[in-house]
Amino acid sequence: MTRAMDSHLAGGNRRSTADLTPKHFGWRVERRVGVITLNRPERKNPLTFDSYAELRDLFRTLAYADDVRAVVVQGEGGNFCSGGDVHDIIGPLVAMPMPDLLAFTRMTGDLVKAMRACGQPVIAAVDGVCAGAGAIVAMASDLRVGTARSKVAFLFTKVGLAGCDMGACAILPRLIGQGRASELLYTGRSMPGEEALAWGFYNRLVEPEALSAAAIDWAAELAAGPSFGHAMTKRMLHQEWSMGVDEAIESEAQAQAICMMTQDFHRAYHAFVAKQKPAFEGD
Repeated sequence: MTRAMDSHLAGGNRRSTADLTPKHFGWRVERRVGVITLNRPERKNPLTFDSYAELRDLFRTLAYADDVRAVVVQGEGGNFCSGGDVHDIIGPLVAMPMPDLLAFTRMTGDLVKAMRACGQPVIAAVDGVCAGAGAIVAMASDLRVGTARSKVAFLFTKVGLAGCDMGACAILPRLIGQGRASELLYTGRSMPGEEALAWGFYNRLVEPEALSAAAIDWAAELAAGPSFGHAMTKRMLHQEWSMGVDEAIESEAQAQAICMMTQDFHRAYHAFVAKQKPAFEGD
């Protein structure tokens, strides 16, 4: 393959997301950070069939975005997300046959898969209610900033379901430990912000009025870093869940050797020699 052909194919995979106009949530790009805002505050920002699918499709698009290097997910009106809309989702599910129910649960799981598969670090900015599928979205993010007044609840057992929803039994124990995850998934109780920080679910706590800015500032710091390296870190964190130590060490050796081929690695070296701060470009 010629260099010109290779450049053309690579360019064909890249796309800008700044002009995307989702119908079911807010979207904007600032400082190379994509900001998703769940914006149904009158009902605490619940998800619907359409918003699930549109969020899934957005994260799939982000895997090819060239203008977004980190993502923030937040809610409007003092709450993050109250989960699946009782009227728009729960009611219809009661009447669905098994094939349709399975199609729905697979679709919601695809949202988490898309969040984990995109290369950008995802930061959840959590205030107020963060329940059900909302708690899953926060869990599936790479980092979480919360408030003391927030309440995280994996409340699936409260509606007669299992706690094993959208990867919760795989991901949550890795964040907070098996025993703590078991407690939350069996009981469906709310976890307040201070406890969520102490248990390792939140990385940071901030005041509610500072939440959005704090999350976006943190995402902008990550966006200014080596985005190829961040994507590799995210990929290895995900893939190594199912690896033994020897396999993980070999995989990381290969991953790091690939990163050493990037221009960002060269930039960092030359900047160090010149006693300057490197300006990473993601290539």
